Amino acid sequence: MELEAKLEALADKVRRHAEILETEEASKFALVNPFIEALGFDLSNPAEVTPEFTCDYGGRRGEKVDYAIRVGGEVAMLVECKSTASELSLKHASQLCRYFGASDARFAILTNGAIYKFFTDLDATNRMDAEPFLEVDIRNLKKSEVKGLAKFQRTDFDIDSAAEAAANMQMETSVIDALKSEMTTPSDEMVRLVASHVTDRRLTPGVKSVIARHIPNAFNAIVRERLDAKWSSAMSDEPENEPASTSEVETTQEELDGFYIVRAIGSELVAPERIVMRDSQSYCAVLLDDNNRKPIARLRFNSPTTKYVGTFDADKNEEMNAVDEPRDIFKLKKQILARIRAMEG
Repeated sequence: MELEAKLEALADKVRRHAEILETEEASKFALVNPFIEALGFDLSNPAEVTPEFTCDYGGRRGEKVDYAIRVGGEVAMLVECKSTASELSLKHASQLCRYFGASDARFAILTNGAIYKFFTDLDATNRMDAEPFLEVDIRNLKKSEVKGLAKFQRTDFDIDSAAEAAANMQMETSVIDALKSEMTTPSDEMVRLVASHVTDRRLTPGVKSVIARHIPNAFNAIVRERLDAKWSSAMSDEPENEPASTSEVETTQEELDGFYIVRAIGSELVAPERIVMRDSQSYCAVLLDDNNRKPIARLRFNSPTTKYVGTFDADKNEEMNAVDEPRDIFKLKKQILARIRAMEG
C-alpha cells in the first residue's frame, strides 16, 4: 500500500476515534505508531526506532523523548507526542527544541496524532527553528503535503535531500505568507513597486492610498479569472454526463480511463449513467448514484511509481489492488460486480 493510501486510512481513523483518545499513550499507540510505520520504519527494530530515547541536556539527566528514528544507525529524527485532545503549544515546541539541541538529529516532529509539525535547523546549525518547515493535518492532507512527507520515508530518506526539501518547503511557506499579507494589506514597498509600473505621477499620500486600495482587488480579480478559466476549460472539454474537475483537483487521463472501465463493467448490472466519478486530492472515487456511501472503487493513481485500485468486500473494507495501467481494472471485474450487487440487493 503506497504512502498516500496509508495516510488516508490513518485519516479515517483520526476522524472516527480522535475524541476518545484522551491520553498521550493512547494517541501514540493508535495514531503515531501507524504514522511512523506508514513512513516505512519498523517499530519493532531498535536499529530503526528507539522509544523513550534519552536526551541529556544542561544539568538534566535522563530526560526522554518519545521516539528517536534512526537511518543508517544514526539518529535522524526525534518525535515528541502529545494527546490528540491537546493543542500543540509553544511550550511543547520549546521542550522538543531542548531535546533537538542535545542530540545529533537533523529533524524533529511534534505531533498529537492528527497534526504533525516538522522542524529542522535552517536558521542556525543544531538549533531547532522556531517555526516548522512543514505542518500537516492528517484529516485534510493536500497532495503537495504528501509529496513533502514522502521525503521522509525510510526507503527514500537521505539527509542532504531531506534538508534541501525542508529549505524549499520553508521558503515556499514564507513566500505564500508574504503574498497573502500583500493581498490583504499591501506594504509600502508593494505600493511603490506597483506605482512604478502604472503611473508617472508624483507618489503623494493620496496616490499611494488609491493604489493600495486597488492592489487587493487586483489580486482577487486575478484569482477569479484563473478559476473561471479552469472551470470553463473543464466544462468545454468534458462531454455530457462526464464528471467535471474542480479548480483544486487535476483529473488525469489515466483516472478518466479507469473510470470509464469501471463504468463499462458496472453497466452489466446498472444503467451506466448511475455510475459517476468524484475526484479528490487523495483519490478518485467511483460511486453508485453519486453517493459517497456507495463507493464502487477508488482509483489511487497519484503516485508516479505504484498505482492501486481500491475495491470493497462484503463488510465494506477497502482492499488495495496493485495495477500497472487502467486496463488492468478488467481483472477486478468480479469484485466490482459483487460490490454493485451487494448495494443493489
